[in-house]
Formats: sequence, structure tokens, C-alpha cells
Amino acid sequence: MTYTYLILGLMVFLGAHSVRIVADDWRTRTRARMGVLPWKGLFSVVSLLGFGLLVWGFGVARQQPVQLWSPPTALRPLASLLTLIAFVLLAAAYVPGNGIKARLHHPMVLGVKAWALAHLLVNGNVAHVVLFGSFLLWAVWDFSAARRRDRLFDTHYRRGAAGATAITVAAGVAAWLVFTLWLHGLLIGVRPLG
Repeated sequence: MTYTYLILGLMVFLGAHSVRIVADDWRTRTRARMGVLPWKGLFSVVSLLGFGLLVWGFGVARQQPVQLWSPPTALRPLASLLTLIAFVLLAAAYVPGNGIKARLHHPMVLGVKAWALAHLLVNGNVAHVVLFGSFLLWAVWDFSAARRRDRLFDTHYRRGAAGATAITVAAGVAAWLVFTLWLHGLLIGVRPLG
């Protein structure tokens, strides 16, 4: 019962984000039939429901931790670096015309990989392994599917501009600083840098 809501939330949230991987043709037909805005609305509602369940479930599971291993504190700087990279990659998904997206094509999914791996390196209890391990496996699967789609449709990405790339890096670093120094402790109850 301890992990029920966490697992259910992961199934709903990651399931919604996996429709394009497992049923892209169905997604395209359904989106065309419903219309883009209703599809996005339904997707958002399902995603928020899944996210709420996984946040609730993670909070419940953290109250009764089952430790699998004790991660060495020497991995904390690496985890911090990986989360910094994750924030820059997240910014790259949204800043138009940046070189990071031009080079990597799917920076948000790569950011999820870096974020999940960082948390797996420094957390050794079951709740963390279930949460971050699930996101890591999903991100590996999603990135592979996205690259296959790119090859199938011969997708080309525009070259990035230096200015947009600099803005991307600055935005990612600023967001990382705000989250790491303030929001992570406020929202999660853990201060990554002590």
C-alpha cells in the first residue's frame, strides 16, 4: 500500500507521455478528430492527475523509507553537475534558435535523463529508485523513439545562433540556482547544497 499511489501516478503520467511512442498513428488520428486544443486539454488533465498522484505517492512512500544502499557523499558534486545540465537542457527545449537543441534535437528528454540519473546517484531508498528509475527508463525509451521518428521522417533541425545559445545557458543556470538554493528545500524539504 505504501507505493500504490506512486506507482499509479507514474503509470498515468508516464503512460500519457508514452502515447506517441507506442501509438503515434492513433494519437495523430485522435488529435485530428478531436482538434488540437481539446486533445491538449485532455492530455493536460490526465498528466496533472498522474503528476498529483505521483507527488502524493512519493510523499507517502518517503514517510516509511526502505533503504537499499547508502550512496557515497562523493557523488553529490556529480549529482549537482547533472542537475545543472538538466536545467540547461530544459531551457534548450524552449528557447528558440539555440545551438543545444540544434545539436541534440530532443533536449528535454535528455534533461529528464540527467535529472533522474543525478537523483539515483545520491538516493538509495526504494521510493527514490522507483520514481527516478522509472523516469530514467522512460527517458531512454522516449529518446530512442524520438530519434527513430527523426530518421523515419528525415527531420532536419536549423542551426542554432550563438546569442540564443547563450540565453539558453544563462536561463538554465539561473533556474538551477533558484531551484537548488531555494525551491528544492521549500518544496521537497531537502537542500541539495546543504
